[in-house]
Amino acid sequence: MAGIENWGAFSRAEPGLAKTVEERFGAFTHHVLATLRRDGSPRTTGLEVRFLGGELWLGMMPNSLKALDLRRDPRFALQANPGEGTGMGGGDVRISGRAFEVTDPEAKAAYTKEVEPPEPFHLFRTELTEVTRTYVEDEEYLVLQVWKPGAPLRTIRRR
Repeated sequence: MAGIENWGAFSRAEPGLAKTVEERFGAFTHHVLATLRRDGSPRTTGLEVRFLGGELWLGMMPNSLKALDLRRDPRFALQANPGEGTGMGGGDVRISGRAFEVTDPEAKAAYTKEVEPPEPFHLFRTELTEVTRTYVEDEEYLVLQVWKPGAPLRTIRRR
C-alpha cells in the first residue's frame, strides 16, 4: 500500500529518530493504544509492544476488545508511557498506523519463540502512517518531529 511502511523501512529512513522511539518504548513495559470502537468513538487501553525483525508487533489477549476493534478497523495510535514525573526523558513519542492480524502459523511461531507470550493470543503487525516526537530543547523551545512515509522528517520549533 503506497504511503505506508513497516518499522524496518522507517528505521532505515530515520535511524536516529527510530532509535529514540525504541528507547522510549523500551523504558517501560506498558503503553497506551487507541483503537476505534464499532460506533467510531475512541477506545484507549494498555498494551505491551515489541520491535522485532524490522516490525512493530502488538500482542493481545484472546478476544480482547482492542483486538476486535483492530480486526474491524485496523487504524490505531500508540503512545509511549511518559514515565514518572514530568521529565519525559526522550520526549513524548507517538506512532500511528494500521495493524493487521497475523494468521500465518510460521510467523506466529517465530514471534512466540522470541517473546514467549501467554497463549492463546492475537498478534498484529503494523504499518506506519506517522511517527511523532515532541520534546523541550534548551528549556526554551518546544520541538516537534514528524515523520510520514515518503516525506522527509519535519522539525518544528516553537517558543
